[in-house]
Amino acid sequence: MMIWHTLNGKIIDEIFKFLIDKQEINRKNLLEIFAKCNCYIVGIENKEDDISQIVRTINLSYKVAKTNFIWKKRVEENQKNISKQLDGVSKAIKKMAKGIENDIKIDNKYELQERQITELLKIKGIEIQDISIKKEGRYILEVYLEETQDKNKIENIEKIATQILEEKIVVNEEASVGKKVSLLSDDKYVMAIATEESTKSKSEVSGDTMLSIRLKDGKYLVAISDGMGTGTKAKRSSTQAIKMLENLLLSGFEKNISLELINRTLINQNQETFATLDIAIIDLYLGNIEFIKSGACPTYIKNNKKIQIIKSSSLPTGMVDANQIETFDKDITSGDIMLMCSDGILDANIEYKNKELWIKYLLEDIETNNTRKIANLVLNEAIDNNFGNIKDDMSVMVCKFMKK
Repeated sequence: MMIWHTLNGKIIDEIFKFLIDKQEINRKNLLEIFAKCNCYIVGIENKEDDISQIVRTINLSYKVAKTNFIWKKRVEENQKNISKQLDGVSKAIKKMAKGIENDIKIDNKYELQERQITELLKIKGIEIQDISIKKEGRYILEVYLEETQDKNKIENIEKIATQILEEKIVVNEEASVGKKVSLLSDDKYVMAIATEESTKSKSEVSGDTMLSIRLKDGKYLVAISDGMGTGTKAKRSSTQAIKMLENLLLSGFEKNISLELINRTLINQNQETFATLDIAIIDLYLGNIEFIKSGACPTYIKNNKKIQIIKSSSLPTGMVDANQIETFDKDITSGDIMLMCSDGILDANIEYKNKELWIKYLLEDIETNNTRKIANLVLNEAIDNNFGNIKDDMSVMVCKFMKK
């Protein structure tokens, strides 16, 4: 019988250090580590398969840990950083669990409306398994059908929910799947969005990444990330930041925790990986925008000839703690046009010491309200400022808001 004399913390540390250095351990390496720690395995000559299985398990465990984005960190601070990452995840899970608990504890104030909707749907020949209604600024409904949804059923559910709740209710297609139909109060504003981009001269790929999605609560997220430098490395940084942001928010993580996890992941990678994050979370129901900036360029809000500039002084994500990332709020006015851009646009003009001013003056002179034309004009002007030589990757995003 094989006997492990002891498996103490020192052995684990030595195995971990070896994996960090070599990425993989073999049978000989493992036995050398045990001997170094004055620990021995008795009867080893007859236990080749057991040792091989242990080696395979150690290597597989290490590879699995590496592939998880939460475990991407500076390896020399591994244990401390895992604790910090898990703390952030724990907070998110606790908050979600508390929300569920509160939903259970609080009497369902919309029980009457749920029953009325259920009965009216039944008259229309639509049987449902369950329905829930809650209000977080706007109404949010989840209806679980007996059969897979179709266009006719969706239209009937929208009409009946609108009738009972006395507010226009529409389907949220992004959150509806299979037999589950997600609905919410209709937006009070409409948004038009356009983007334009150009890659640095002689560079094969842009280091900028843009995103526009609708979240589960009906709000819209638009964002630009500019990876430090240019080319493939910069693209990898910006894409990683944007993809993590999208996945975390769509999974139900709060924005603050999401930004903290992104920031720590970039900080703790074993390389210099920095990226700006310029985020706008747009609520077209309540009519407001939350801006989140980490090393990002100013955002411009145009309404007729009036230009408002929203800017931050924070460093890019991956350089600073998440609590230094700056946030701003603004109510939407019908006719507002919002412009976000990467620093390739901002730095293109060489006439002004204050780089942000040239875009302000350009927006003041632009007569059109067409988002596509504005984005195109700004990009072309930035390129012309340096006689057609594109010194840096350029990205511009323009959104227009109108009251319904």
